[in-house]
Amino acid sequence: MIKKVLPLSLIVALRFFGLFIVLSVLSNYAKELPGGTAFLAGLALGGYALTQAVLQVPFGVMSDKFGRKKTLLFGLLLFAFGSAVAAVADNIYILLLGRFLQGAGAIGSVVTAMIADQVREDERAHSMAIMGMVIAMSFAAAMIIGPVIAGIWSVSALFWLTGALALTALVILFTAVPEPPHIEHHYSEEEAKIKEVFKDKDLVRMYITFLFHSSTMAIAFFIIPIVMKSKFDMTRMEYWKVYLPAVLFGIIAMAPAAILGEKYGKGKEIFVVSVLFIIASFALMGFSSNFWLFATGATFFFIGFNMFEPLLQSFVAKFAKVHQKGAALGVANTFSYVGIFLGGAIGGWLYGHYQEQGVAIAVMVLCIFWILWILGMRNPALRANLFLSTDIFDENKLAELKNIEGINDFYTNKTEKTIVIKYESEVIDEDTIRGMMLK
Repeated sequence: MIKKVLPLSLIVALRFFGLFIVLSVLSNYAKELPGGTAFLAGLALGGYALTQAVLQVPFGVMSDKFGRKKTLLFGLLLFAFGSAVAAVADNIYILLLGRFLQGAGAIGSVVTAMIADQVREDERAHSMAIMGMVIAMSFAAAMIIGPVIAGIWSVSALFWLTGALALTALVILFTAVPEPPHIEHHYSEEEAKIKEVFKDKDLVRMYITFLFHSSTMAIAFFIIPIVMKSKFDMTRMEYWKVYLPAVLFGIIAMAPAAILGEKYGKGKEIFVVSVLFIIASFALMGFSSNFWLFATGATFFFIGFNMFEPLLQSFVAKFAKVHQKGAALGVANTFSYVGIFLGGAIGGWLYGHYQEQGVAIAVMVLCIFWILWILGMRNPALRANLFLSTDIFDENKLAELKNIEGINDFYTNKTEKTIVIKYESEVIDEDTIRGMMLK
């Protein structure tokens, strides 16, 4: 499984590293460019997410129809071109154009869908956790390296590095990523339409959770560097003093969150605890005049934010039907990028009018609604998977499962000669399904 997941994780990690490496310094940089304002700086921070949001679903659907690798090639080239435009920007508007073009390479859902293709359902949580850990490590490195490179050279150098990393990801794609297995679906044309991914209430709850999660991230990354400079008079070279411990504690928090959420079925509880950390973080960052309390708030934010990471993509892949994975993950990532765009824009507007205190109050109110939304979600652990060998079980009987209560999805993995059935464990048991499928 590692051989299948690691190359894809590296591709998405390189891309995210390029996005993360500018987050730690971009709000101040954009505000100081000709034409820059607090609102436009927030737009520059989250602007790439607008085009990501618009193109995420088309990229996911395109990958389902035309193939994952071709879609990834196109997306990475767009991302590299946008990075070059941002690197040469000499005013806020060219920077915005570059950020919008970066976002046009909307490959996030495609990589996740490709990982979901490559691994078994019962290994997916582990694979998503691996991807999450690789991304988290790239995140940690970006938070430390970004301010240093920007301090020694310039923010433009960060964008040139981002473009080079996108091209490196292309090399990995065509040298180390295996072809996905051949999957035979059992669904109608009507079921394949994009509207179908909105019919599952659990999927919809996950989409909104993506929105909340990403919007708080964008607001945090807007406010943290501004407060470090304005309130504590820190230079870019000193940002690591806040980011390093925050990122390290955030990474440590991921493992227990993944174990409790997946192995012990405590996903809802983990989500609620994560939001409570985020509430505490903004209370400290928005109202504290003491550096150590502010740094503690930043650390709380990274803990709360990272606890979501190994679970979000996995839960969407678990809820979605096999022929909808690309589209469902595309929708989820669309909501995520809409959240980043709104978080950056609204965070910039709130800061321009009400400073960091107004931003903090707005986020804490948002988080209360977020907790209420999570409490209405069903437990993802109730959706189980059954794997049957085609040597013993009859794949021709799959059509009979279509109207059986508790059966969510089924398909045949022709490469591994395996029938995969996704079902509700509280409605129907494994032995009943096995009995129905025997030759």
